[in-house]
Amino acid sequence: MEIMRLVVTGHVGAGKSTFIRSISEIEVVDTDCQATDQTALLKEKTTVAFDFGKLQFSPDMVLHLYGTPGHERFNFLWKILINKAHAYILLVSANRPEEFSSARRIADYMNRTVQIPMIIGLTHVDCPGAWSEENIAIALGYASKQTRPPIVTVSPNQSASVAQAIIALVQHYTQSSLPQEITV
Repeated sequence: MEIMRLVVTGHVGAGKSTFIRSISEIEVVDTDCQATDQTALLKEKTTVAFDFGKLQFSPDMVLHLYGTPGHERFNFLWKILINKAHAYILLVSANRPEEFSSARRIADYMNRTVQIPMIIGLTHVDCPGAWSEENIAIALGYASKQTRPPIVTVSPNQSASVAQAIIALVQHYTQSSLPQEITV
């Protein structure tokens, strides 16, 4: 059986843990702790190491989903998780433009660390103040449509929406030139 490792990353409150919980076939392993900083204004708990979920993608392929913490002070964990990944999705809250620079720093960090396929998943697009896909792409540093990664809209609490995002990520991975070998 082949194992494909996918990382779900993004700024605090983008929906990473919810994304993994919505699709995992096992009880998600998480490292949630009581939020004590400005994060407490957004949510009660926050991830401090990683989330882990599993999804049987086909009879001979299983996906391992790793969610990163959103705080930059935990970037040493980003490196650990992304180094063994085959691809990743960057979740971005479309209604929180004050977090776009954080999302951009996360993507920059990941892209400097490894060269693997990635897509952008826009969350909270139905909330007041949500920016357009085009404006978010520009804010993240992807002004050129020819060189930007695929962008999908995803509702992290809806398993069908999460499944579509994962399918888009796997398709992007398989269409990328010379994909990494998937190992057991």
